[in-house]
Amino acid sequence: MREFSVPPIVTVGDSANLTDPVWENAEVAPDAVQFIRRDSQGGLVDVTCRQFRDEVVAVARGLVAAGVRPGDRVALMSRTRYEWTLVDYAIWAAGAVTVPVYETSSAEQAAWILADSGAVAAVVESTAHATLVAGVRDRLPELAHLWQIDLGGIDELMTTGNTVEPAEIEQRRAGLRSVDIATIIYTSGTTGRPKGCVLTHRNMYSDIANAVPVLPNLFGPNASTLLFLPLAHAFARLIQIGVVQARATMAHCSDVKNLVPELQEIKPTFVLSVPRVFEKVYNGAKQKAEAAGKGKIFARAEAVAIAYSEALETSAGPGLALRVQHALFDKLVYGKLRAALGGRCRDAISGGAPLGARLGHFFRGVGVPVCEGYGLTETSPAASANLPGFTRIGTVGRPLPGVTIRIADDGEVLIAGDIVFQGYWRNDEATAEAISSDGWFRTGDLGSLDGDGYLTITGRKKEIIVTASGKNVAPAVLEDQVRAHQLISQCVVVGDRQPFIAALITLDEEALPAWLESVGLPADTSAETLREHEGLRAEIQSAVDLANQSVSKAEAIKVWRILPQDFTEATGELTPSMKVKRQVVHKTYAAEIADIYRG
Repeated sequence: MREFSVPPIVTVGDSANLTDPVWENAEVAPDAVQFIRRDSQGGLVDVTCRQFRDEVVAVARGLVAAGVRPGDRVALMSRTRYEWTLVDYAIWAAGAVTVPVYETSSAEQAAWILADSGAVAAVVESTAHATLVAGVRDRLPELAHLWQIDLGGIDELMTTGNTVEPAEIEQRRAGLRSVDIATIIYTSGTTGRPKGCVLTHRNMYSDIANAVPVLPNLFGPNASTLLFLPLAHAFARLIQIGVVQARATMAHCSDVKNLVPELQEIKPTFVLSVPRVFEKVYNGAKQKAEAAGKGKIFARAEAVAIAYSEALETSAGPGLALRVQHALFDKLVYGKLRAALGGRCRDAISGGAPLGARLGHFFRGVGVPVCEGYGLTETSPAASANLPGFTRIGTVGRPLPGVTIRIADDGEVLIAGDIVFQGYWRNDEATAEAISSDGWFRTGDLGSLDGDGYLTITGRKKEIIVTASGKNVAPAVLEDQVRAHQLISQCVVVGDRQPFIAALITLDEEALPAWLESVGLPADTSAETLREHEGLRAEIQSAVDLANQSVSKAEAIKVWRILPQDFTEATGELTPSMKVKRQVVHKTYAAEIADIYRG
């Protein structure tokens, strides 16, 4: 199949904007709990729909008092916390445009985003952020105001806003149109300088308004979530506006180090994450079982979970023997995994990178189905998803309502619909490359549609490796499977214009100590020291051999190297959403790659 389209459920009108659900919730269900936030002592406080609306108005009045005009850009740099969401909606209520900045951004990255967007004001979280902005202030002639959350910046906005009549905010909201810009999100990018994706109120509103009705398991009555991904990422932002749209409840986790206890505290009904986190949950559970001498039990439980999930896709379903085994392991293993997510979590969402069929079946078999979807910042971001009753593990689902997906002649995935962004901010050349004259967004991803409209992503168009013999190799197929090994953190396949395929592999620093103990080595043994360790190389080779079974001999990994350290955002090899920057890795480890082929 070359094209599949799903008609919209909701069409966003010309006068609609993203603040509308906030006002509607305050009128229809004023006492419903919309958010759970931390107070100054670290305790949990409920924020009702009415309270949230009133706080949004108060902060918006402060922005107006500071001179922020409709259409002005206001930057927002903070960890994931209640104030991020509050300020985001306040910026919209003032008629302005939110420009998210990752709180881990360097001074150079922040300076580029603030200057390129022409931000007239910024809300930052910490003294470190304020210092960073101060260091580049001379390059930001349009930046007139800076508020710091940790120094009472929100209270300051609310106080100064007392000089502005609430009616002014109502007037600003009434003047907003769905075609107006809601946000400019700078893609973290795996190459080059970030480009600002211009998303309108209609883009984002259309996406979530059509997603909520087909995801009742996520956004149903009494639904709640704990958001821990950075809100500067479009994926997390979609969940934020989805919670408001569906009148669900959301708490924020600002530090993933506290994620496990906060999951126990909040007890969410669904969570949002990227595949790497699901891999770590699985690997951590496996490692814990092996350390306790229960490795064989876990291995059997894993096999039963996967078999059970696979059987759900057959007409006969799981047989009696499989159901009995599944019930047994539910008590021994699966229940403990669900308890680690708070005990009430019945669904999860994964995006940003391929999850892989193995993990998809494992988590569904455990009792936490992972809804894998697909999209990009440029598509607001969700374009397709596996839905209740319409799930095909190993795919990224069918187009969401209002979306059409087409496969071009060269295999590139094209997307059309109200979710497609307006272009790149002040970059007409890049916009023309990304959007065709008839409105199709060129994703840069390669994929296929099956007869029922399910989309499978097979790789990145620009990441296809062409060996010296002319063989086209999609690295993601190999990388995903190698990375599944509990000792492996990252894998980058190389071999463009070379005689064979090779791989650069990094070790998982969290999983390594337990393995070191199991082989009698000190816990602080470095990856550099271990690169030629026979036992470790045997472990890695087993992962490579398994991955090679999924490809032809010409595509298989022939040589691999363990790198001395893992990739991190701080060292530049990872984006904030944990995607590998291939060009950076190739440059940093050019000598290592050259040595592979010299040999």
